[in-house]
Amino acid sequence: MKISLPSVKCLIVGLLWLMVPTGRISAQFSLSVPDSTRTAFPLPRAYRAVWFTTLGGLDWPAAPANNATSRSRQQADLCRQFDQLKEAGINTILFQTRLRGTVAYRSEIEPFDYVFAGKSCADPGYDPLAFAVEQAHRRGMELHAWVVAFPVCRLSDMKSLGAKALPRLHPELCYKSQELYLMDPGQPGTADYLARLCVEIASRYEVDGIHLDYIRYPENGIRFDDRHTYSRYGKGTPLKQWRRENVSHVVETVAEAVRAVRPDIRLSCSPVGKYDDTARYSSKGWNAFTAVCQDPVEWVEKGWMDVLFPMMYFDGDNFYPFLFDWKERVGANHIAPGLGLYQIDRREGNRTLTSLTRQTFVIEQQRLAGFAFFRTRFLLGNTKGCYDFYRGLYGQTAVLPPAKQFGLPEKPLPRPSATIRQVGHSLQFAWSPRYDADGHRLWVNIYRIDPAGPTLLQSRIEASTHRLEVALPQMMHCCYALTFYDRYGRESEPAFVGL
Repeated sequence: MKISLPSVKCLIVGLLWLMVPTGRISAQFSLSVPDSTRTAFPLPRAYRAVWFTTLGGLDWPAAPANNATSRSRQQADLCRQFDQLKEAGINTILFQTRLRGTVAYRSEIEPFDYVFAGKSCADPGYDPLAFAVEQAHRRGMELHAWVVAFPVCRLSDMKSLGAKALPRLHPELCYKSQELYLMDPGQPGTADYLARLCVEIASRYEVDGIHLDYIRYPENGIRFDDRHTYSRYGKGTPLKQWRRENVSHVVETVAEAVRAVRPDIRLSCSPVGKYDDTARYSSKGWNAFTAVCQDPVEWVEKGWMDVLFPMMYFDGDNFYPFLFDWKERVGANHIAPGLGLYQIDRREGNRTLTSLTRQTFVIEQQRLAGFAFFRTRFLLGNTKGCYDFYRGLYGQTAVLPPAKQFGLPEKPLPRPSATIRQVGHSLQFAWSPRYDADGHRLWVNIYRIDPAGPTLLQSRIEASTHRLEVALPQMMHCCYALTFYDRYGRESEPAFVGL
């Protein structure tokens, strides 16, 4: 019987595993890496995101933090959820940072939302955004600050917010629709105000992205009479066109202001799920371009947005034709559909899990930029077995697409200079640290080379060493690859190492 050299090596490692459980093995074998493995890098990139809703504590926090015990409990609950999301292969947290004229961090512009400390404007004793960023990065996940743009607060919130309520601080920017206050996109100061808020977040926190939501005029169910603003600033432009120009001006202002302080940051938004009617299918009156005056196609074309997460919470003919329409309009690299995971809940749409998994398979087959689930609680609640399914499918996460599709640095990243050694039942990786042109330390991604191709084991490692616990003795002898990864989402050529 012919025994291959890899089999002999695995046998030797297995015996040493049993004989020397706490010893160190430093013997090196020469690596023979197939050309197919070398050409497998860079791997396909994808957003696997979730919207993490803080409004009303829908996803988090479950209870206010008003003392040391409740604060620790609130933080532990976030860590537990982030652990579970990591296990399911989620690599991007869209963390709701601006809620309704209130925020999830220590801001000099807007007050804390009541949900964190149980009282409006009250500090919970820590900075939730800073804590969430730290915990996401510790798990190799990105965190994008989800900013709800135009909705502000209800009339009932005005008393608790007091002098810090936006309609009191800037009445000229707000419009009252029955019991709801909204920012008026037609007011020139609206764009500058939202840009200042996003710059505060981007400059003070290591968030990986700014994600704009409700960056649109309200739907027909909400009365919005902007005749006074239009008569003052419209200058004869048709109303719908003028409104689209107003929204686009806000997006442009935010993008330019944020990139002036953080050129590496990812910019995204969640437009209405259908861009407009297609040649064969009607949007049934609910679309981005005509109904709510958004033009996200223009935002991508002009470089103001890196990726769109359209809210495609539909199925069948309301989903697939419009999915291909988005792809044709903005390109596969710029579209990561938002999927209505909540719709499979029996109290919501009661759709089948198959309807959701079919959508994710089509997204992958079309090589789109990924997807985002709305929302976290329904995933972690394992609604109709969805968590079990996606954990099995995406247990090993993916690397994100480049942060900017426009104006990436030209100089390629260096290949890591790495070593590997066995320490007991684990592998110890080490490499020489390198830095980008701005002085930021490059992160490291570690892959295991499996027969089917590279498997991402750990991403965004900030240190210069990493210890990997090995579950099976034969994995001790696998080939591993290390790459540098920068803040723009660029990845270097791999360095292959192995015992």
